[in-house]
Amino acid sequence: MTNALGKILFAVSFAGLGILSLVSGDFALNWQPVPTWVPWREPLAWASGAMLLAGGLGLLYRRTATAAALLLTANMLVWLLLLRLPRVIASPANEGRWLGLGETATLVCGGWILLAVFAGSDQSFLTRFTGSRDAVSAAQLLFGAALIPIGISHIVYVQQTAALVPAWLPNRAAVADLTGAAQIAAGLGVLFGVLPRLAATLEAILLGLFTTLVWLPRIVATPTDRLPATAFLVSAATTGAACVVAGSLAGVRWGRVQARR
Repeated sequence: MTNALGKILFAVSFAGLGILSLVSGDFALNWQPVPTWVPWREPLAWASGAMLLAGGLGLLYRRTATAAALLLTANMLVWLLLLRLPRVIASPANEGRWLGLGETATLVCGGWILLAVFAGSDQSFLTRFTGSRDAVSAAQLLFGAALIPIGISHIVYVQQTAALVPAWLPNRAAVADLTGAAQIAAGLGVLFGVLPRLAATLEAILLGLFTTLVWLPRIVATPTDRLPATAFLVSAATTGAACVVAGSLAGVRWGRVQARR
């Protein structure tokens, strides 16, 4: 169930991001670290949008799902290694840089595990490697580690996070701290194999609530603003990634510590 839901959320969200990029002629706002001096920046933005759209749509069809998952995973991995990681290395004390790294890493993990799921009987070296137990376990571990800086950012930037919490909720700063602590706990649970399936499932629910309660009302309020639409789609894609990770842990009992081999 979680894998199917995760695949649909992941696919539709990336297709939507591709459409936004193509319509605006620029990269998705969450990936704006692309420097202005990069040669052929606008054509690259168009190419990136086309890849996101093709990858998202391709995930919805079994015949193209493996290639689509590979395309999206490679795309996110490039963003992670060439744009996110250098910024963290340059400013390791900047929590905002770690937040961006964690967000992109969760998407890499979602695409990676979907690639393993769709590879099936494909016996190429790449799909055999990505679909191996060790590779999937590595993606699960990376997902758990990526959640920790995301959760820490809620606490470090508590006022900014609280401003996103719906006004009808009491003590929004406490809610911001609580969601941050919950994400850290979920990350540690997946990373160290303590109720990992439950941790990933609860993380997916938390991200789904955040997507629905925070970003959807902002789209309704400002339908022509690209920022909330982009944030909504990225948040939905991250929710899909969490569902995919939870689905990959389906063989682990809710109350059993996962054995790492």
